[in-house]
Amino acid sequence: QLQFVESGGGLVQPGGSLRLSCAASGFTLKYYAEGWFRQAPGKEREGVACINTSDGSTYYADSVKGRFTISRDNAKNTMYLQMNSLKSEDTAVYYCATGARYCCIGYGCSTEYDYWGQGAQVTVSS
Repeated sequence: QLQFVESGGGLVQPGGSLRLSCAASGFTLKYYAEGWFRQAPGKEREGVACINTSDGSTYYADSVKGRFTISRDNAKNTMYLQMNSLKSEDTAVYYCATGARYCCIGYGCSTEYDYWGQGAQVTVSS
């Protein structure tokens, strides 16, 4: 049975940090590219970060570059999103995704991913 379970969301003050995790079972993450997307109320889902399977290269949206880090632990079959220096505009539901052939976070890229986590609320507020 395929499962992709997210954890780690919550409420944090501006400038704080959170780490999101997605644990996979029933399939192997390292054979696919993975991505993190987010959706704020009233806005479209947007790509945040992705990591390639071939060489581990990573790509980030300009809005999070230098603050967020995507990673994957092959031994644990788990992917992560480390979020530092959080801002109020980072508030959204965050989704992990996998199953893509290549790293993709631009417009329309969500269709490249076959498996999605259930979503985790991240709220940045004082």
